Amino acid sequence: MSEAALSLPVMTDTYEPVLKEPPVAGDETDTLLGSLERQRRTLEWKCSGLDAAGLRATVGASQITLGGLLKHLALVEDDMLSQKLLGLPAAEPWSGVDWDADPDWEWRTAAGDTPEELLALWRDSVARSRANVRQALSQAGLEQLSAYTSARGESPSVRRLLVDMVEEYARHVGHADVIRESVDGLVGEDPPN
Repeated sequence: MSEAALSLPVMTDTYEPVLKEPPVAGDETDTLLGSLERQRRTLEWKCSGLDAAGLRATVGASQITLGGLLKHLALVEDDMLSQKLLGLPAAEPWSGVDWDADPDWEWRTAAGDTPEELLALWRDSVARSRANVRQALSQAGLEQLSAYTSARGESPSVRRLLVDMVEEYARHVGHADVIRESVDGLVGEDPPN
């Protein structure tokens, strides 16, 4: 990461600086990483400080919950930026799931997890993803091809996986906005510093 991109760092539990948001005029890598970090930070803000009932709340006909979003995005982090990116085996709890028999397992089981368990699962997945992306970027930058090969014989680049992650988060942060507002009225686009 460039020095300019680190001018607004957020310190993680491992005291590793990460981008708080995309730089105003940064390079492609810092812009992608900053965009992803802003989405992660907003999701965490929308899901933090709630009890189990708040994380199980739904809106309208949707069954999406904040707890389900945390667990789902933890799965997506591990799938995209561990398994697909580096070819690593599925981590727990994902490795023990029969996805054919229970394709919505993460959404369904989130209701039985405590807020602390859900946030820890998501934070651990994010930490693994950050380390894996750093590793891939150090090898060949955004051009690095992933270990995953599709049925068509294509392997996505780090760039493509990061864009897909930003899109996945953006979609679900929109859900989190609506759900959180219905729980306690919290609104806004950017968590406080």
